[in-house]
Amino acid sequence: MTKKLLLGMSFTAIAIFAADDVVTAVEGTVKKVDAGTKTVVVKTADGTEHTLHVVKKTTVHGWDATEAGAKDGMHGVKEGGTVVVHYTVKGTEKTAQEMDRIGEGGLKVTEGTVSKIDRGGKVLAVKTADGAEATFKITDHAVVDAGKDVGKGVEKASKVTVYYTEEGGKKVVHFFKNN
Repeated sequence: MTKKLLLGMSFTAIAIFAADDVVTAVEGTVKKVDAGTKTVVVKTADGTEHTLHVVKKTTVHGWDATEAGAKDGMHGVKEGGTVVVHYTVKGTEKTAQEMDRIGEGGLKVTEGTVSKIDRGGKVLAVKTADGAEATFKITDHAVVDAGKDVGKGVEKASKVTVYYTEEGGKKVVHFFKNN
């Protein structure tokens, strides 16, 4: 009986610790960059503020890391930019894994209706308001997000906003959300 109880408690502890490393995403505006604490505060549309730790392994897209100030370890991130941040949570600490700027120099945005989604094949096709169909390759982060609250309920005929880059002549989705 004791062995079964200990075994059950072990599996529960493993499940709890594994849940801490789940990647999720948030979209918002960079309100504060603090190089001293290596944190960025991102404010979402609903007013929630997320404090995220930026580490050496944090991947940042859309800012010029060669600019003055990038040497502070903040990868050139500046206040006022609109971003999507993929992060993990361990306890109460959120650590940015990837931070993508939206707009000039960063991710492009399109809206439309999903005409095809293949999470396994990492393909998303969206019909835009003008009737054109755009096909995208989905990044690993976006596939994970699509299986969680970020992309929850995204199926064929869903209205979505897609955040993407163009790489090697292909459109690559980094983040998408249900509208």
